[in-house]
Amino acid sequence: MQSVVLTRPTLVLNKAWQPVHVATAARCLIMLWNGTVKVVDPQDYQTYSWEDWSNIPAQNGDDVVRTVDREILLPEIVVLQNYSKVPRQTVTFSRRNLFRRDGFRCQYCGCKPQSSDLTIDHVIPRSQQGGSSWENCVLACIKCNTHKGGRTPKQASMKLLKKPVRPKWTHLFDVPQHRISSWSRFISDAYWDVELQE
Repeated sequence: MQSVVLTRPTLVLNKAWQPVHVATAARCLIMLWNGTVKVVDPQDYQTYSWEDWSNIPAQNGDDVVRTVDREILLPEIVVLQNYSKVPRQTVTFSRRNLFRRDGFRCQYCGCKPQSSDLTIDHVIPRSQQGGSSWENCVLACIKCNTHKGGRTPKQASMKLLKKPVRPKWTHLFDVPQHRISSWSRFISDAYWDVELQE
């Protein structure tokens, strides 16, 4: 049970209090102990060092890690003490991110098969000088991709469900269900609207 609790996500802010990463609670406790981060109380924005945080008594229902002599609360948000780099706002063009953007759904017929039954289709085929980019690649089921072949959607009498575009979400999180309500003070609802739509 302790090992599961220690994998709970913790939002990491840079020195300027901008979200830059999500780490496990275990990793954040180590960073807290060595002074790399401080815990942020999302209610009043007070920060806590290891000495202060490890002495706060747990309440019923709080996630804690138990040691020989005490229970230590697991942080939900931490702030780095010496890192002020602003996170990159562009999403890397990759197979994984293309699957996320298209919601694991064929962009021609709308079916949602297993990942192994989805292919990446070049809207303008490479044989017609179409490149690999956010604006020219979509997910397609094997049946639709086979039917389309080396043609454009117009040539194949097929219609895209939506125009492929570069996504606007930031790449802080890999799994949407990792949302923790206290994070909303640091991450806009616009991120979650895009991230959770499937």
